[in-house]
Amino acid sequence: MTFAHPYLLFLLILLIPYILWYVLRHHDSESSLQVATVRPFRYAPQSYKHYLVHVPFLLRILTFVMIVLVLCRPQTSNSWSNRSIEGIDIMLCVDVSTSMLAEDLRPNRLEAAKKVAVEFISGRPNDNIGLTIFAGESFTQCPMTTDHAVLVNLFNSLSSDIAMKGMISDGTAIGMGLANAISRLKDSKAKSKVIILLTDGTNNAGDISPLTAAEIAKSFGVRVYTIGVGTNGTARYPVQVGGRIEYMNIPVEIDTKTLASIAAATNGEFYRATNNDKLREVYQEIDKLEKTKMNVKQYSKRYEAYMPFALIACLSLLLELLLRETVLKKIP
Repeated sequence: MTFAHPYLLFLLILLIPYILWYVLRHHDSESSLQVATVRPFRYAPQSYKHYLVHVPFLLRILTFVMIVLVLCRPQTSNSWSNRSIEGIDIMLCVDVSTSMLAEDLRPNRLEAAKKVAVEFISGRPNDNIGLTIFAGESFTQCPMTTDHAVLVNLFNSLSSDIAMKGMISDGTAIGMGLANAISRLKDSKAKSKVIILLTDGTNNAGDISPLTAAEIAKSFGVRVYTIGVGTNGTARYPVQVGGRIEYMNIPVEIDTKTLASIAAATNGEFYRATNNDKLREVYQEIDKLEKTKMNVKQYSKRYEAYMPFALIACLSLLLELLLRETVLKKIP
């Protein structure tokens, strides 16, 4: 057990002068009833109260000690452990351009991708997984981590209209998104390094072409699984007109050739997800990837452990008051 504020233990030094004061006061105290001699009382039986006279003092000391310990905030110690587990390093690379608002998947492409990806993350507790998003530009939403609760929270915080609100420039920079994900994997020591790239369009922005990024991924031993999400033909797309939402059908244009070339260059696979069920099947297929051993350092969370000390302090204080007001009550 450790203390959050161990310096407060110095308060216990205050007990020394208090104990000395109590001893001297008890030694120098005068009897309330004076008699010529106490010889007749020498062999008189002593009451049980005689043995309880110092109990309130001891209880008061115990209360003070417990209060000091509570103020020091006792906590359970962190438990660190190193263990080898089976897992791979994965970067999820997700398109968040405005076209992901299309509703050929329910409720729309991005929300469907988020839901299935969260299920995928939950099913791989031993993997290092991170998240990169892209539209006209790209950035890392979450670096690789085994703390999947944080990753899922960041994933769920993605808004379907992030590009529409101008938080990220619109467009589809597949090459930039892929390069960003590669930068997170290039120094990985894992034998299996994987990028799952999900998009619904063609590359029309960014300074790096998708095939160039694929060659970079290949040079670092990164396999890329590409997913083209969207139905065939046209898709229902929301458009804001005069303060209300209207819908129009837009053509589904996915550069399947480029996505297939990226996957082939990196020894990955290309998938088409035309509906929610197919998207889930794609992630289930990717879930069958090989695993490799890696070392993970884990620690247990700290928990406050003041409650037993607080209860003892309350009980000892109540017991002292009870003794003083009943058995050991003094009559003026």
